[in-house]
Amino acid sequence: MPALTGLMRDLPSHASPVYSPGPSTGKDVSGFDLDNGRSESPPPPTVLSPAFTPPSTPGAGTPTKQKEPRSILVDTASQRPPKLLDTLPEVNCVVRARIPTVTGAEMFLHLYQNNVDDKEHLAIVFGNNIRSRSLDAPRSGETEMDRMIRGAYTGRLHPGRTSSRIDPKPQPSTSPPVDQVIQTSALVRIHSECYTGETAWSARCDCGEQLDEAARLMSLPSSPGGVIVYLRQEGRGIGLMEKLKAYNVQDLGWDTVEANLMLRHPADARSYGLATAMLLDLGFGGDAGIKLLTNNPDKVRAVEGPNREVIVKERVAMVPLAWKTGGKKGIHSEEIEGYLRTKIGKMGHMLG
Repeated sequence: MPALTGLMRDLPSHASPVYSPGPSTGKDVSGFDLDNGRSESPPPPTVLSPAFTPPSTPGAGTPTKQKEPRSILVDTASQRPPKLLDTLPEVNCVVRARIPTVTGAEMFLHLYQNNVDDKEHLAIVFGNNIRSRSLDAPRSGETEMDRMIRGAYTGRLHPGRTSSRIDPKPQPSTSPPVDQVIQTSALVRIHSECYTGETAWSARCDCGEQLDEAARLMSLPSSPGGVIVYLRQEGRGIGLMEKLKAYNVQDLGWDTVEANLMLRHPADARSYGLATAMLLDLGFGGDAGIKLLTNNPDKVRAVEGPNREVIVKERVAMVPLAWKTGGKKGIHSEEIEGYLRTKIGKMGHMLG
Protein backbone atom coordinates (compact mmCIF):
# COMPACT_ATOMS: atom_id res chain seq x y z
CA MET A 1 0.00 0.00 0.00
CA PRO A 2 2.54 2.62 -1.11
CA ALA A 3 -0.10 5.37 -1.21
CA LEU A 4 -0.45 5.14 2.55
CA THR A 5 3.28 5.15 3.32
CA GLY A 6 3.46 8.89 3.86
CA LEU A 7 0.39 8.90 6.05
CA MET A 8 1.54 6.04 8.21
CA ARG A 9 5.20 7.06 8.59
CA ASP A 10 4.85 8.69 12.00
CA LEU A 11 2.11 6.46 13.39
CA PRO A 12 2.50 3.28 15.48
CA SER A 13 2.11 -0.05 13.67
CA HIS A 14 -1.40 -0.61 14.98
CA ALA A 15 -2.77 2.76 13.83
CA SER A 16 -5.32 3.03 11.06
CA PRO A 17 -4.84 5.41 8.11
CA VAL A 18 -5.84 9.02 8.65
CA TYR A 19 -9.48 9.49 7.77
CA SER A 20 -11.29 12.73 7.08
CA PRO A 21 -15.06 12.26 6.94
CA GLY A 22 -16.62 13.69 3.83
CA PRO A 23 -19.45 16.22 3.87
CA SER A 24 -22.87 14.87 4.78
CA THR A 25 -25.20 14.33 1.85
CA GLY A 26 -28.22 14.00 4.12
CA LYS A 27 -31.31 15.95 3.35
CA ASP A 28 -31.98 18.87 5.67
CA VAL A 29 -34.71 17.98 8.13
CA SER A 30 -36.82 20.93 7.05
CA GLY A 31 -37.09 19.33 3.60
CA PHE A 32 -39.17 16.41 4.80
CA ASP A 33 -42.95 16.57 4.49
CA LEU A 34 -43.96 16.27 8.13
CA ASP A 35 -47.43 17.79 7.88
CA ASN A 36 -49.04 14.79 6.16
CA GLY A 37 -51.22 17.04 4.05
CA ARG A 38 -52.44 19.22 6.88
CA SER A 39 -53.06 22.88 6.14
CA GLU A 40 -51.16 24.17 9.13
CA SER A 41 -48.01 26.23 8.74
CA PRO A 42 -44.90 24.10 8.10
CA PRO A 43 -42.14 23.87 10.70
CA PRO A 44 -39.55 26.64 10.72
CA PRO A 45 -36.61 26.31 8.29
CA THR A 46 -34.50 24.77 11.05
CA VAL A 47 -35.42 22.70 14.08
CA LEU A 48 -33.01 24.71 16.17
CA SER A 49 -33.62 27.59 18.53
CA PRO A 50 -31.15 30.41 19.18
CA ALA A 51 -30.15 29.22 22.63
CA PHE A 52 -30.56 26.38 25.08
CA THR A 53 -30.92 26.71 28.83
CA PRO A 54 -31.04 23.43 30.74
CA PRO A 55 -34.64 23.20 31.98
CA SER A 56 -35.86 22.30 35.41
CA THR A 57 -37.51 18.91 35.34
CA PRO A 58 -40.38 18.51 35.03
CA GLY A 59 -41.83 21.16 32.82
CA ALA A 60 -40.01 24.41 33.54
CA GLY A 61 -38.50 24.59 30.07
CA THR A 62 -41.72 23.99 28.18
CA PRO A 63 -44.56 26.35 27.29
CA THR A 64 -47.00 27.19 30.07
CA LYS A 65 -50.02 27.54 27.80
CA GLN A 66 -52.78 25.33 29.19
CA LYS A 67 -53.65 23.43 26.03
CA GLU A 68 -54.53 19.80 25.55
CA PRO A 69 -52.23 17.93 23.14
CA ARG A 70 -53.52 17.00 19.71
CA SER A 71 -53.76 13.26 19.24
CA ILE A 72 -53.98 10.92 16.25
CA LEU A 73 -56.26 7.88 16.29
CA VAL A 74 -54.44 4.58 15.77
CA ASP A 75 -55.62 1.01 15.23
CA THR A 76 -52.94 -1.67 15.42
CA ALA A 77 -55.29 -4.67 15.34
CA SER A 78 -54.57 -5.33 11.67
CA GLN A 79 -50.88 -4.45 11.75
CA ARG A 80 -48.17 -7.07 11.62
CA PRO A 81 -46.81 -7.19 15.17
CA PRO A 82 -43.09 -6.68 15.82
CA LYS A 83 -41.07 -9.47 17.40
CA LEU A 84 -42.24 -9.51 21.02
CA LEU A 85 -41.71 -11.70 24.05
CA ASP A 86 -44.10 -14.64 24.25
CA THR A 87 -45.04 -13.69 27.81
CA LEU A 88 -44.75 -10.47 29.77
CA PRO A 89 -42.20 -10.16 32.58
CA GLU A 90 -43.30 -10.29 36.20
CA VAL A 91 -43.12 -6.90 37.89
CA ASN A 92 -43.57 -5.84 41.48
CA CYS A 93 -43.83 -2.27 42.79
CA VAL A 94 -41.79 -2.28 46.01
CA VAL A 95 -42.09 1.37 47.07
CA ARG A 96 -43.98 4.56 46.20
CA ALA A 97 -43.36 8.11 47.40
CA ARG A 98 -44.94 11.53 46.85
CA ILE A 99 -42.69 13.97 44.97
CA PRO A 100 -43.52 17.70 44.92
CA THR A 101 -42.10 19.27 41.77
CA VAL A 102 -40.62 22.65 40.93
CA THR A 103 -43.76 23.56 38.97
CA GLY A 104 -46.04 23.08 41.96
CA ALA A 105 -47.53 19.84 40.67
CA GLU A 106 -47.15 16.61 42.59
CA MET A 107 -46.45 13.13 41.35
CA PHE A 108 -45.92 9.70 42.88
CA LEU A 109 -42.70 7.91 42.05
CA HIS A 110 -43.13 4.11 41.90
CA LEU A 111 -40.07 1.85 41.93
CA TYR A 112 -40.40 -1.57 40.30
CA GLN A 113 -38.42 -4.77 40.45
CA ASN A 114 -38.82 -7.60 37.94
CA ASN A 115 -37.73 -11.12 37.02
CA VAL A 116 -35.68 -10.33 33.89
CA ASP A 117 -33.03 -7.85 35.06
CA ASP A 118 -31.70 -6.28 38.25
CA LYS A 119 -32.49 -2.68 37.29
CA GLU A 120 -34.85 -0.41 39.19
CA HIS A 121 -37.38 0.77 36.63
CA LEU A 122 -39.74 3.61 37.53
CA ALA A 123 -43.30 4.77 36.98
CA ILE A 124 -43.86 8.51 37.43
CA VAL A 125 -47.58 8.79 38.19
CA PHE A 126 -49.58 12.02 37.97
CA GLY A 127 -52.91 11.75 39.77
CA ASN A 128 -53.83 10.35 43.18
CA ASN A 129 -56.12 7.65 41.86
CA ILE A 130 -53.76 5.67 39.63
CA ARG A 131 -52.57 2.89 41.90
CA SER A 132 -50.31 -0.14 41.72
CA ARG A 133 -51.99 -3.49 42.33
CA SER A 134 -48.77 -5.15 43.46
CA LEU A 135 -47.95 -2.32 45.87
CA ASP A 136 -51.40 -2.30 47.47
CA ALA A 137 -51.53 -6.08 47.91
CA PRO A 138 -51.16 -7.08 51.59
CA ARG A 139 -47.93 -8.78 52.62
CA SER A 140 -47.56 -11.40 55.26
CA GLY A 141 -46.56 -10.13 58.68
CA GLU A 142 -46.43 -6.43 57.81
CA THR A 143 -47.71 -3.73 60.13
CA GLU A 144 -49.61 -0.56 59.27
CA MET A 145 -46.35 1.34 59.65
CA ASP A 146 -44.66 -1.05 57.20
CA ARG A 147 -47.39 -0.33 54.64
CA MET A 148 -47.07 3.42 55.02
CA ILE A 149 -43.28 3.29 54.75
CA ARG A 150 -43.43 1.42 51.45
CA GLY A 151 -46.13 3.81 50.18
CA ALA A 152 -49.16 1.51 50.27
CA TYR A 153 -51.45 4.12 51.79
CA THR A 154 -54.45 6.14 50.72
CA GLY A 155 -54.67 9.93 50.93
CA ARG A 156 -51.62 11.69 52.30
CA LEU A 157 -49.06 10.99 55.00
CA HIS A 158 -48.67 13.40 57.92
CA PRO A 159 -47.22 13.30 61.44
CA GLY A 160 -49.22 11.10 63.80
CA ARG A 161 -50.96 9.02 61.14
CA THR A 162 -51.35 5.36 62.20
CA SER A 163 -53.45 3.72 59.50
CA SER A 164 -52.50 3.10 55.88
CA ARG A 165 -56.14 2.66 54.85
CA ILE A 166 -57.87 5.54 56.63
CA ASP A 167 -56.61 9.12 56.45
CA PRO A 168 -57.95 11.04 59.47
CA LYS A 169 -57.19 14.33 57.70
CA PRO A 170 -58.44 13.80 54.14
CA GLN A 171 -57.82 16.59 51.68
CA PRO A 172 -60.02 17.41 48.67
CA SER A 173 -58.74 15.46 45.69
CA THR A 174 -58.00 17.34 42.49
CA SER A 175 -57.81 14.06 40.58
CA PRO A 176 -60.83 12.51 38.85
CA PRO A 177 -62.06 9.09 40.04
CA VAL A 178 -59.99 6.15 38.88
CA ASP A 179 -62.75 4.84 36.59
CA GLN A 180 -62.83 8.24 34.86
CA VAL A 181 -59.06 8.18 34.49
CA ILE A 182 -59.17 4.81 32.80
CA GLN A 183 -62.20 5.62 30.64
CA THR A 184 -60.68 8.83 29.29
CA SER A 185 -57.51 7.12 28.03
CA ALA A 186 -54.92 8.79 30.22
CA LEU A 187 -51.66 9.98 28.72
CA VAL A 188 -48.77 7.53 28.84
CA ARG A 189 -45.15 8.14 27.93
CA ILE A 190 -42.64 5.27 27.69
CA HIS A 191 -39.32 7.01 28.29
CA SER A 192 -35.89 5.42 28.18
CA GLU A 193 -33.20 6.70 30.49
CA CYS A 194 -30.84 9.29 28.98
CA TYR A 195 -28.20 10.49 31.40
CA THR A 196 -26.61 12.84 28.88
CA GLY A 197 -29.85 14.51 27.81
CA GLU A 198 -31.54 14.67 31.21
CA THR A 199 -28.64 15.33 33.58
CA ALA A 200 -25.61 16.46 31.58
CA TRP A 201 -27.53 19.06 29.49
CA SER A 202 -26.58 17.39 26.21
CA ALA A 203 -27.72 19.07 23.00
CA ARG A 204 -27.17 15.88 21.00
CA CYS A 205 -30.74 14.67 21.58
CA ASP A 206 -34.18 15.89 22.70
CA CYS A 207 -34.72 13.29 25.46
CA GLY A 208 -34.74 15.80 28.31
CA GLU A 209 -37.10 18.09 26.44
CA GLN A 210 -39.50 15.19 25.79
CA LEU A 211 -39.47 14.18 29.46
CA ASP A 212 -40.28 17.75 30.51
CA GLU A 213 -43.09 18.05 27.98
CA ALA A 214 -44.67 14.76 29.04
CA ALA A 215 -44.68 15.89 32.67
CA ARG A 216 -46.17 19.27 31.73
CA LEU A 217 -49.02 17.70 29.77
CA MET A 218 -49.87 15.29 32.57
CA SER A 219 -49.86 18.14 35.10
CA LEU A 220 -52.41 20.31 33.26
CA PRO A 221 -55.54 21.08 35.33
CA SER A 222 -57.68 19.59 32.56
CA SER A 223 -55.62 16.39 32.40
CA PRO A 224 -56.99 13.20 33.97
CA GLY A 225 -53.44 12.37 34.97
CA GLY A 226 -50.99 10.03 33.39
CA VAL A 227 -47.92 7.85 33.71
CA ILE A 228 -44.34 8.18 32.53
CA VAL A 229 -42.82 4.70 32.51
CA TYR A 230 -39.10 5.34 32.95
CA LEU A 231 -37.08 2.37 31.69
CA ARG A 232 -33.41 2.01 32.55
CA GLN A 233 -32.21 1.27 29.01
CA GLU A 234 -29.65 3.98 28.36
CA GLY A 235 -28.51 4.70 24.83
CA ARG A 236 -31.40 2.92 23.07
CA GLY A 237 -30.46 -0.16 25.04
CA ILE A 238 -26.67 -0.29 24.59
CA GLY A 239 -25.67 1.32 27.90
CA LEU A 240 -23.88 4.55 28.76
CA MET A 241 -20.35 3.34 28.01
CA GLU A 242 -21.21 2.21 24.49
CA LYS A 243 -23.33 5.31 23.97
CA LEU A 244 -20.35 7.55 24.69
CA LYS A 245 -18.28 5.54 22.22
CA ALA A 246 -21.05 6.06 19.67
CA TYR A 247 -20.83 9.82 20.27
CA ASN A 248 -17.15 9.70 19.31
CA VAL A 249 -18.02 7.75 16.16
CA GLN A 250 -20.62 10.41 15.33
CA ASP A 251 -17.99 13.12 15.69
CA LEU A 252 -15.97 11.24 13.07
CA GLY A 253 -18.78 11.77 10.58
CA TRP A 254 -21.40 9.04 11.00
CA ASP A 255 -24.98 9.42 12.19
CA THR A 256 -26.56 7.88 15.30
CA VAL A 257 -27.76 4.73 13.52
CA GLU A 258 -24.48 4.14 11.70
CA ALA A 259 -22.52 4.65 14.91
CA ASN A 260 -24.44 1.90 16.70
CA LEU A 261 -23.98 -0.49 13.79
CA MET A 262 -20.26 0.21 13.57
CA LEU A 263 -19.96 -0.71 17.25
CA ARG A 264 -21.80 -3.99 16.49
CA HIS A 265 -25.02 -2.94 18.20
CA PRO A 266 -28.54 -2.80 16.78
CA ALA A 267 -29.76 0.60 15.69
CA ASP A 268 -32.32 0.31 18.50
CA ALA A 269 -31.85 -2.39 21.17
CA ARG A 270 -34.73 -1.36 23.42
CA SER A 271 -37.65 -3.56 24.47
CA TYR A 272 -40.95 -2.63 26.05
CA GLY A 273 -42.30 -5.76 27.74
CA LEU A 274 -41.50 -4.33 31.16
CA ALA A 275 -43.41 -1.16 30.31
CA THR A 276 -46.47 -3.18 29.30
CA ALA A 277 -46.35 -5.19 32.52
CA MET A 278 -46.01 -2.03 34.61
CA LEU A 279 -48.98 -0.42 32.85
CA LEU A 280 -51.08 -3.50 33.57
CA ASP A 281 -50.08 -3.31 37.24
CA LEU A 282 -51.24 0.33 37.26
CA GLY A 283 -54.66 -0.60 35.85
CA PHE A 284 -54.30 0.29 32.17
CA GLY A 285 -55.29 -3.04 30.64
CA GLY A 286 -58.52 -3.65 28.79
CA ASP A 287 -60.42 -1.96 26.01
CA ALA A 288 -60.35 1.61 27.38
CA GLY A 289 -56.86 2.05 25.99
CA ILE A 290 -54.26 4.75 26.41
CA LYS A 291 -52.98 7.83 24.60
CA LEU A 292 -49.31 7.21 23.91
CA LEU A 293 -46.92 10.16 23.75
CA THR A 294 -44.44 9.09 21.08
CA ASN A 295 -43.01 9.85 17.65
CA ASN A 296 -41.95 6.22 17.16
CA PRO A 297 -44.56 4.16 15.25
CA ASP A 298 -42.82 0.89 16.18
CA LYS A 299 -43.26 1.69 19.88
CA VAL A 300 -47.05 1.86 19.51
CA ARG A 301 -47.44 -1.84 18.75
CA ALA A 302 -44.55 -2.95 20.95
CA VAL A 303 -46.07 -1.33 24.06
CA GLU A 304 -49.34 -3.17 23.54
CA GLY A 305 -47.75 -6.50 24.40
CA PRO A 306 -47.85 -9.92 22.70
CA ASN A 307 -51.60 -10.33 23.14
CA ARG A 308 -52.52 -6.63 23.09
CA GLU A 309 -52.84 -6.58 26.85
CA VAL A 310 -52.69 -2.76 26.64
CA ILE A 311 -54.39 -1.03 23.72
CA VAL A 312 -53.06 2.20 22.26
CA LYS A 313 -56.10 4.15 21.06
CA GLU A 314 -54.35 7.40 20.13
CA ARG A 315 -50.83 8.62 19.45
CA VAL A 316 -49.79 12.07 20.64
CA ALA A 317 -46.75 13.45 18.81
CA MET A 318 -43.81 14.91 20.74
CA VAL A 319 -43.24 17.97 18.55
CA PRO A 320 -39.81 19.63 19.11
CA LEU A 321 -40.10 22.77 21.20
CA ALA A 322 -38.24 24.76 18.56
CA TRP A 323 -40.96 23.98 16.03
CA LYS A 324 -43.78 24.98 18.37
CA THR A 325 -42.15 28.27 19.31
CA GLY A 326 -40.85 29.26 15.90
CA GLY A 327 -37.27 28.75 17.03
CA LYS A 328 -37.53 30.98 20.11
CA LYS A 329 -37.06 28.07 22.54
CA GLY A 330 -35.67 24.59 22.42
CA ILE A 331 -32.30 23.00 21.71
CA HIS A 332 -29.68 24.67 19.53
CA SER A 333 -26.88 22.58 18.05
CA GLU A 334 -25.68 21.02 14.83
CA GLU A 335 -25.91 17.66 16.54
CA ILE A 336 -29.64 17.85 17.22
CA GLU A 337 -30.23 18.78 13.57
CA GLY A 338 -28.53 15.59 12.41
CA TYR A 339 -30.15 13.53 15.17
CA LEU A 340 -33.69 14.53 14.19
CA ARG A 341 -32.90 14.10 10.50
CA THR A 342 -31.75 10.54 11.15
CA LYS A 343 -34.76 9.67 13.33
CA ILE A 344 -37.12 10.83 10.57
CA GLY A 345 -35.20 9.52 7.55
CA LYS A 346 -33.84 6.21 8.87
CA MET A 347 -35.97 5.24 11.87
CA GLY A 348 -39.37 6.31 10.54
CA HIS A 349 -40.23 8.67 13.39
CA MET A 350 -43.19 10.98 12.84
CA LEU A 351 -42.67 14.35 14.53
CA GLY A 352 -46.16 15.60 13.84
